Amino acid sequence: MRTAPLMSLLAIGFASMLGAAAGHAGALVEFPNLPAQAPANLQGYLARPDVGFSALLGRNSNPVAPYPAVVVLHGCGDFSSHSAHIADQLGSWGYVALTVDSLGPRDIASRCGGGWAPDQAFDAYAALRYLSQLAFVDPARVAVLGQSMGGAAALYAVDRDLVAQYFNERFRAAIAYYPNCGVPGASMTAPTLVLIGEADDWNPAERCRGMVAHAQPDGATIALSVYPGAYHGFDVAELGPGIRFLGHWLEYNEPAARDAEQKVRAFLASSLGADEPTDKVK
Repeated sequence: MRTAPLMSLLAIGFASMLGAAAGHAGALVEFPNLPAQAPANLQGYLARPDVGFSALLGRNSNPVAPYPAVVVLHGCGDFSSHSAHIADQLGSWGYVALTVDSLGPRDIASRCGGGWAPDQAFDAYAALRYLSQLAFVDPARVAVLGQSMGGAAALYAVDRDLVAQYFNERFRAAIAYYPNCGVPGASMTAPTLVLIGEADDWNPAERCRGMVAHAQPDGATIALSVYPGAYHGFDVAELGPGIRFLGHWLEYNEPAARDAEQKVRAFLASSLGADEPTDKVK
């Protein structure tokens, strides 16, 4: 396993998969990739609401399996401790959560220098198929959530003219934190929530406004929340002081992070048929 440089850790919370798992109580898993896709197997971090750290934290309203589930897609710097934290948090809310490592199994250290990983959207469906075979997961109630590069992949995964056209399976909902909203004429197959900062200079909020404005009327709804004064990575607590990375400013914004967390929790509860959370995020 790789160990991420300290600068990358400070910049976007990146760490090796092994290091991320050590501080959490989920399980590292290996599962088959889609047929004809490389590599043959993918890896991820699996959190359950009834096991480990998530169970200790959890006061969820979904205590009995089969559980709804969420596939989590990381940003351009590979699997991170923040990604594992998201899975643990989702587990504490009553969801099975699988964070997929899309770069490590392909021996790619980072895609932050340019471009994105088109395979990541297909990896989401490999994860969906894997989760659907687990006895404790309800295959009809699975969402996809991504951040930055992973947020773009989440959008691609539920656009019927892009990746979704290749699959009969369907995600029930999609959540994208500060994605590059480069989906022209978006036609979503599932309700979608986009969360982005107004001050984001990596993925401009205006592009997301344009995507929503030009979305196809026959597609599922796209809800957009734009946070004034918030930058890229606004939900990553390790970015508290703020840092410049590859020419872009990254900074944690607690009010935006808390509001986004509350919106995500309510959106998942509504989209996956779970009960509305009784312990609201403060």
